[in-house]
Amino acid sequence: MAAPQPVLVAQELREIRIAGFGGQGVILAGFIIGKAASLYDGQEATMTQAYGPESRGGACSADVIMGKGEIGYPKVKSPHVLVAMSQEAYTLNAPHVRPDGLIIIDTDLVKIEAPPAARLLAVPATRLAEQLGKKVVANIILLGFFTAQARLLSQDAMRKAIQSSVPARFTSLNLRAFEVGFEHGLKA
Repeated sequence: MAAPQPVLVAQELREIRIAGFGGQGVILAGFIIGKAASLYDGQEATMTQAYGPESRGGACSADVIMGKGEIGYPKVKSPHVLVAMSQEAYTLNAPHVRPDGLIIIDTDLVKIEAPPAARLLAVPATRLAEQLGKKVVANIILLGFFTAQARLLSQDAMRKAIQSSVPARFTSLNLRAFEVGFEHGLKA
């Protein structure tokens, strides 16, 4: 199945926030998006990250600003896209997503009580990762879903960024996880 092409318009910047807790690969996911944009899709990109005081299990987030225009300020103020990998991440960040934005949640970790103003899509990323044999690739499944739905980056650029960002012995697993997420994104 052919991948949707990116829909960025010249000079348009997009703000993306990936949020969850330490140990989920939140920062790696942000790094991969920024790398795909800047090295493989010819865009400008910047990434900032925030951690809670705990080394694992505390809140963390990765903010990526990307696009064809000049990036004047590196912090995300009002995300176009939020990828929420925990309940706390959703609760804290969903109210700040633009009304025309997109919220992607892991249905295994986030429960929605009231519909947000932005478009909401869900994928059982943790369950799908467990089916692949490694729960730790849930972040990559979410990246595949994000790629198919947000259409800000090409599928090829994301594959290249994943290949060059994960240890060689885990490349195959991570690329499979990306494809699983991408296919779910196409069906959503």
